[in-house]
Order: sequence, then C-alpha cells, then structure tokens
Amino acid sequence: MKSRMFWTFALAACLIACGKQPPAEEAPVDAAAEEPVAVAEPAPAEPAPAESAAVEPGAAKPEFGQEFLDHMHAHAERVDEIMYALDDGDLDTARAAAYWLAKHKTVEGIPDGWQMYVTNMREAASRVEGAVDLDSARIAAEAISPQCQGCHAAAGVLAQQ
Repeated sequence: MKSRMFWTFALAACLIACGKQPPAEEAPVDAAAEEPVAVAEPAPAEPAPAESAAVEPGAAKPEFGQEFLDHMHAHAERVDEIMYALDDGDLDTARAAAYWLAKHKTVEGIPDGWQMYVTNMREAASRVEGAVDLDSARIAAEAISPQCQGCHAAAGVLAQQ
C-alpha cells in the first residue's frame, strides 16, 4: 500500500511540474520499437521526450464531448495500473493493462496533429506487453508518459495548480 501512495504522490507532483515546464519533444519511432524488449538488449535508460505543437494563445481549442474525456481518463487509469503493477512486481497485471492501452478501440475526434502521440503511446505499451521481465517492462513503460504529456501540451491541457 505504501508503494501506491508513493506513485500517487509522484504522479501528482509530475502533473504539477508539467504545467511549469516547456513542451516535450517527440520520441522517435524506429523499427526496433515493434520488437519485444529483451534483457539482452535493454532500451535506453532515458526515453526521448515527446515533441508537442505549441498552442497559440487565443487559438480555438477543439471541443470534446464526455465520451472523449472518459476515454482519455481510461488511458490514465491504464497507465496507473501499469506503473502500480510494475512497482508491485506484478508483470502479468502490467502486461494486461498495457495490452488494453496498445490495442483498444480508438475514440473518434483526435485531431490529425495529435495522432503521432497516440501511435507512439500504443507502441510503448506494446513493448511493455511484450516485455520478458520486470526490468525491461519498466524501461518500456518509461516511454508512455512523455507521449501523454506531449499530446496534453499540444492540446493546451495542463495540470491544475
């Protein structure tokens, strides 16, 4: 239970910090990303940040309905499940949540300019799903959040302060 409190606090701190930092850069997508991460070939220790398109002040933001918002909240819940499971040493639960994140039905209404974040998030989740051990799953999972943050920055959605 203590680890869940830690991750909850860490997530809240990250969300608050995201609002104070410049947008991240796009993580490169390469052919190796489609292969499961193996112990013999560890992924880079620090994933490349996601690049976001700057939101111009005064620019009209797209309007999203409740279905879209619920779908995005489901993404956040699955990312939490992955992180909590990896923190608890439960690779099977992390893989199950990553499977959903990688393969679930896409919600309608995501602007074309944001699709790269969805694609990169799904590819990172697929690497968690295909991980052969906890360490490789943790390394693969580190690439998910930068994609979420980049998309949020492109959408002009920042953590509340």
